[in-house]
Amino acid sequence: MSVHFEERSGVIPCKTPWGNWSQTMEEIFIEVNVPHGTSGKEVKCNLGSKQIELHVKGQQVFKGKLFGITVADEGTWTLEDKCLIRIVLMKTNREAGNCWSSLLEGEYCADAWLQDQMQKKLTLERFQREVSHTRQSIVGPMVKCK
Repeated sequence: MSVHFEERSGVIPCKTPWGNWSQTMEEIFIEVNVPHGTSGKEVKCNLGSKQIELHVKGQQVFKGKLFGITVADEGTWTLEDKCLIRIVLMKTNREAGNCWSSLLEGEYCADAWLQDQMQKKLTLERFQREVSHTRQSIVGPMVKCK
Protein backbone atom coordinates (compact mmCIF):
# COMPACT_ATOMS: atom_id res chain seq x y z
CA MET A 1 0.00 0.00 0.00
CA SER A 2 1.06 3.58 -0.39
CA VAL A 3 2.93 5.85 1.95
CA HIS A 4 -0.05 8.14 2.38
CA PHE A 5 0.39 11.75 1.38
CA GLU A 6 -2.64 12.98 3.28
CA GLU A 7 -4.76 12.19 0.23
CA ARG A 8 -7.72 14.11 1.55
CA SER A 9 -5.83 17.32 2.37
CA GLY A 10 -5.45 19.50 -0.65
CA VAL A 11 -7.21 16.98 -2.86
CA ILE A 12 -8.21 18.41 -6.24
CA PRO A 13 -11.57 16.83 -7.16
CA CYS A 14 -12.86 16.73 -10.70
CA LYS A 15 -16.65 17.11 -10.52
CA THR A 16 -18.86 14.79 -12.55
CA PRO A 17 -22.63 14.29 -12.92
CA TRP A 18 -22.45 11.35 -10.47
CA GLY A 19 -19.89 12.71 -7.95
CA ASN A 20 -16.16 13.31 -8.43
CA TRP A 21 -12.76 11.73 -8.93
CA SER A 22 -9.29 12.75 -7.74
CA GLN A 23 -5.76 11.38 -7.67
CA THR A 24 -2.44 11.12 -5.90
CA MET A 25 0.81 9.85 -7.39
CA GLU A 26 -0.25 6.29 -6.57
CA GLU A 27 -4.03 6.18 -6.49
CA ILE A 28 -7.26 7.27 -8.17
CA PHE A 29 -10.20 8.02 -5.88
CA ILE A 30 -13.77 7.94 -7.19
CA GLU A 31 -16.78 9.06 -5.14
CA VAL A 32 -20.23 8.27 -6.50
CA ASN A 33 -23.39 9.66 -4.92
CA VAL A 34 -26.15 7.04 -4.94
CA PRO A 35 -29.77 7.12 -3.73
CA HIS A 36 -30.01 6.94 0.07
CA GLY A 37 -30.83 3.42 1.17
CA THR A 38 -28.81 1.71 -1.59
CA SER A 39 -27.65 -1.75 -0.52
CA GLY A 40 -24.44 -3.50 -1.49
CA LYS A 41 -26.47 -6.08 -3.39
CA GLU A 42 -27.70 -3.31 -5.70
CA VAL A 43 -24.12 -2.33 -6.67
CA LYS A 44 -22.27 -4.07 -9.49
CA CYS A 45 -18.71 -2.81 -9.83
CA ASN A 46 -16.16 -4.38 -12.17
CA LEU A 47 -12.60 -3.12 -11.79
CA GLY A 48 -10.02 -4.14 -14.38
CA SER A 49 -6.54 -2.90 -15.11
CA LYS A 50 -7.78 -0.91 -18.13
CA GLN A 51 -11.57 -0.95 -17.76
CA ILE A 52 -14.13 0.05 -15.14
CA GLU A 53 -17.86 -0.43 -14.93
CA LEU A 54 -20.37 0.63 -12.28
CA HIS A 55 -24.09 -0.15 -12.14
CA VAL A 56 -26.39 0.87 -9.29
CA LYS A 57 -29.92 -0.49 -8.99
CA GLY A 58 -29.68 -1.81 -12.55
CA GLN A 59 -28.66 1.58 -14.00
CA GLN A 60 -25.24 2.14 -15.56
CA VAL A 61 -23.37 4.97 -13.84
CA PHE A 62 -20.25 4.72 -16.01
CA LYS A 63 -18.41 2.20 -18.15
CA GLY A 64 -15.28 2.50 -20.24
CA LYS A 65 -11.56 2.40 -20.72
CA LEU A 66 -9.56 4.02 -17.92
CA PHE A 67 -7.24 6.89 -18.83
CA GLY A 68 -4.27 4.94 -17.43
CA ILE A 69 -3.47 1.42 -16.30
CA THR A 70 -4.21 0.24 -12.76
CA VAL A 71 -3.37 -2.83 -10.69
CA ALA A 72 -6.66 -4.72 -11.10
CA ASP A 73 -6.46 -6.92 -8.01
CA GLU A 74 -5.69 -3.93 -5.75
CA GLY A 75 -8.80 -1.93 -6.70
CA THR A 76 -11.54 -1.73 -4.08
CA TRP A 77 -15.00 -0.27 -3.67
CA THR A 78 -17.07 0.39 -0.58
CA LEU A 79 -20.60 1.60 0.06
CA GLU A 80 -20.72 4.12 2.89
CA ASP A 81 -23.86 5.13 4.79
CA LYS A 82 -25.96 3.56 2.01
CA CYS A 83 -25.50 6.73 -0.08
CA LEU A 84 -21.85 6.98 -1.24
CA ILE A 85 -19.68 4.56 -3.20
CA ARG A 86 -15.93 5.04 -2.84
CA ILE A 87 -13.66 3.35 -5.38
CA VAL A 88 -9.87 3.30 -5.00
CA LEU A 89 -7.64 2.28 -7.90
CA MET A 90 -3.87 1.78 -7.66
CA LYS A 91 -1.93 3.27 -10.60
CA THR A 92 0.77 1.11 -12.18
CA ASN A 93 2.82 4.19 -13.11
CA ARG A 94 3.32 5.96 -9.76
CA GLU A 95 5.33 8.99 -10.79
CA ALA A 96 4.36 12.65 -10.42
CA GLY A 97 4.38 13.00 -14.22
CA ASN A 98 1.58 10.45 -14.50
CA CYS A 99 -1.25 12.91 -13.93
CA TRP A 100 -4.48 11.60 -15.44
CA SER A 101 -6.33 14.27 -17.41
CA SER A 102 -9.59 12.29 -17.33
CA LEU A 103 -11.01 9.29 -15.52
CA LEU A 104 -12.00 7.47 -18.70
CA GLU A 105 -10.58 8.02 -22.16
CA GLY A 106 -12.53 11.01 -23.45
CA GLU A 107 -14.92 11.18 -20.47
CA TYR A 108 -14.94 13.02 -17.15
CA CYS A 109 -12.08 15.25 -18.26
CA ALA A 110 -10.45 17.88 -16.09
CA ASP A 111 -10.46 21.32 -17.71
CA ALA A 112 -7.10 23.03 -18.32
CA TRP A 113 -7.09 24.90 -14.98
CA LEU A 114 -8.06 21.82 -12.98
CA GLN A 115 -5.49 19.68 -14.81
CA ASP A 116 -2.81 22.25 -13.90
CA GLN A 117 -3.89 22.15 -10.24
CA MET A 118 -3.79 18.34 -10.21
CA GLN A 119 -0.29 18.34 -11.70
CA LYS A 120 0.92 20.88 -9.12
CA LYS A 121 -0.45 18.67 -6.32
CA LEU A 122 1.35 15.60 -7.65
CA THR A 123 4.59 17.56 -7.99
CA LEU A 124 4.21 18.78 -4.39
CA GLU A 125 3.52 15.23 -3.25
CA ARG A 126 6.70 14.00 -4.95
CA PHE A 127 8.73 16.85 -3.41
CA GLN A 128 7.39 16.13 0.09
CA ARG A 129 8.23 12.44 -0.27
CA GLU A 130 11.75 13.24 -1.46
CA VAL A 131 12.33 15.65 1.44
CA SER A 132 10.96 13.11 3.93
CA HIS A 133 13.16 10.36 2.47
CA THR A 134 16.22 12.66 2.59
CA ARG A 135 15.53 13.52 6.24
CA GLN A 136 15.22 9.83 7.13
CA SER A 137 18.53 9.12 5.39
CA ILE A 138 20.30 11.94 7.25
CA VAL A 139 18.81 11.31 10.69
CA GLY A 140 18.72 7.55 10.50
CA PRO A 141 16.52 5.30 12.62
CA MET A 142 15.43 6.44 16.07
CA VAL A 143 17.28 4.65 18.89
CA LYS A 144 15.86 4.46 22.40
CA CYS A 145 18.29 5.23 25.19
CA LYS A 146 18.23 3.14 28.34
